[in-house]
Amino acid sequence: MSSPATEVVRLLTVRGETLAVAESLTGGLVAAEITAVPGASRAFRGSVTAYATELKHRLLGVDATLLAANGAVDPQVAAQMAAGVRKALGADWGIATTGVAGPEPQDGRPVGTVFVAVDGPTAPDSGVSGGEKVTALRLNGDRAEIRMESVRSVLALLLEGLASEQTGNERAQDTERNGGF
Repeated sequence: MSSPATEVVRLLTVRGETLAVAESLTGGLVAAEITAVPGASRAFRGSVTAYATELKHRLLGVDATLLAANGAVDPQVAAQMAAGVRKALGADWGIATTGVAGPEPQDGRPVGTVFVAVDGPTAPDSGVSGGEKVTALRLNGDRAEIRMESVRSVLALLLEGLASEQTGNERAQDTERNGGF
């Protein structure tokens, strides 16, 4: 069975699309997971690790008023991070992680509060973004476990977005590649 990162790279490559990553609490782990996949350079544009709150505004375009009012651990912040990295790095898809890995609460949020987001291409004729979605997570475990589950969760959310956007032709290619009917 292939890893989620392998599947992400495969689907993006088949589609001729690209990915950019914005990370906070995961500190580069999402990018590391993706770039560990052979051939990732065909789909991966790059990443921004905006650990400091002001960098979320300066590098990713997250609204400064939103950050001041809600802090960095917020679903709208995650959504704006994903959209911002997608725009900044010129990618078809952007994904983002923000949250509290511990050991202390942050911005009034308990340890284990995480938001992951995907921002994808606009579907033709609908005007709706194909992958614009934020998921709130409440994770248990130590710092390392929370960070790794955040990586798994954002990749799973991206896979959902990619699967929902897959066209009939891509499904046919996928079936042929995997020996199906």
